[in-house]
Amino acid sequence: MDPSRLNPEQRSGAIRRMADETFDIAIIGAGVTGCGAALDAASRGLSVALIDQRDLASGTSSRSSKLIHGGLRYLEQRHFGLVREARHEQALMLTRLCPHLVRPVSFLFPLTHRIWERLYIGAGVWLYEALSGRPVLPRHRHLSRADVQREFPALRADELVGGIQYYDAQVDDARHTLTLARTAARHGAAVATSIRAVGFEQQGGRVRAIRARCLETGADLEIRARQIINATGVWTERVHGMAGGGHIRVRASKGIHLLVPRTRIRASGGLILRTRTSVLFVIPWYEHWIIGTTDTSWNLDLDHPAASRADIDYLLTTLNRVLAHPLGHADIVGVYAGLRPLLYGEDDATSKLSREHAVSTSDSGLISVAGGKYTTYRIMAKDAVDVAASRLAASVPSCRTDRLPLLGAEGFPACKVRCLELGRKAGVSEKCVDRLLNRYGSLAIELFASIAERPDLAQPLDGGGGYLRVEALYAATHEGALHLDDLLTRRTRISIETEDRGLRAAQAVCELVAEALDWDLAARERELSHYRARVAAERESQQQHDDLTADAARLGAPDVRTSGRT
Repeated sequence: MDPSRLNPEQRSGAIRRMADETFDIAIIGAGVTGCGAALDAASRGLSVALIDQRDLASGTSSRSSKLIHGGLRYLEQRHFGLVREARHEQALMLTRLCPHLVRPVSFLFPLTHRIWERLYIGAGVWLYEALSGRPVLPRHRHLSRADVQREFPALRADELVGGIQYYDAQVDDARHTLTLARTAARHGAAVATSIRAVGFEQQGGRVRAIRARCLETGADLEIRARQIINATGVWTERVHGMAGGGHIRVRASKGIHLLVPRTRIRASGGLILRTRTSVLFVIPWYEHWIIGTTDTSWNLDLDHPAASRADIDYLLTTLNRVLAHPLGHADIVGVYAGLRPLLYGEDDATSKLSREHAVSTSDSGLISVAGGKYTTYRIMAKDAVDVAASRLAASVPSCRTDRLPLLGAEGFPACKVRCLELGRKAGVSEKCVDRLLNRYGSLAIELFASIAERPDLAQPLDGGGGYLRVEALYAATHEGALHLDDLLTRRTRISIETEDRGLRAAQAVCELVAEALDWDLAARERELSHYRARVAAERESQQQHDDLTADAARLGAPDVRTSGRT
């Protein structure tokens, strides 16, 4: 069996391995950093266990702005090293590591002041590109007022004097994280979700095992490892507490995003605006625009951050200042909120600070990595694994993930023609084939093989916003989805790309994957009930006027992984 094929059978095998083996490295947290660390370690020949209390990318790594970028705004803060590093990582992903998942996207910076603003912003964008080294994206260009109106007709023209267009890149963050996990599994990592770390076993004052609980069955297990990495982001201090404390302190910053239909804003590319505290992006996303983000402190529930009415109003008000035809609440199709882990109060004597992320070893030997940004996940993972490797008895090879293509990247350019041919035979439109290639790369061949066996899988999901039936089934048989929420929120984006938040599609998906996930009628009803409750709770939270009441409303829906279990 292909080890990268994540499904209930594979999960059971991984749990058996976790109960029987002693691993070189065990990693808690299957966000982008944890999955990146699992791939880094496994590709060096180390034995690896990776667990998460919920799903792959269920936290911050599925709720970002979906950009792979250097951080243009960091230049004003003179963080040139961070920008250079991020631009290097961006180039690696675009050209070598995952060109099927990361693609160029243009942004327009509108100018409202003559001469000085064009010189200032132009110099910043020039430096931004210069820090990339060998260019892999188109160069920026200066636009006249007429050019801007052609590129972005939705902008108000009264204060506009011109603009600057530059390029960054975007990614479906959850799918990228999932692909990291599958690639790590192909290299031998044992990967299991719905496994919560509940404590540690120590020997001689050092952590030697993770005490864990399966949230699907309630069974306890002990995962033994020579080194343990805590890659839990905003949950870092919670995990520290189970090991006796740590040296990294993390605070959560909430960012929310809105999705509106592409038809609602007339433009050919993205938009970037300066705000009082940060920047606001309007990002093209298939048939939608993503609008974001906020940056506010969050001290409430970490598992399910809530977007409030105040958050939504802020984004609409800020963007409407520059739009000729303002947006309203009725234009919003989807909303999502995520938490970014920010570092503060690091102890320089015990933590290794590296480009806005930190790798720290606690007194009990627990290695933690936190901070950073999505684009530089690979560097964060490398730094954490380097620390763990240095404490193993045997010599460990150096990192090789900078030259290791992810699943779907190998043969990607060559498979395009083949997939178009298969799509024509199956009655799948060229536009849909392009979308499959951007989501699966060369693995799209596997989906067409399933369609050849079951032609009905080529049909769109009822209420699924253009996703095919085969994508839902593939998520259950190959991509580790265990619950309806995993399928509609992270393997696909139906929960934020359809006006009913996926309620209609939920029934069709349940019936389609029931056999693969061994759901009887009661299980299907439970999945549907939980998903409907989640949608209702999110909608209610988005009508509340502050974080406290929004959080209380969101918590009205229990997590499907813990309901009725301890």
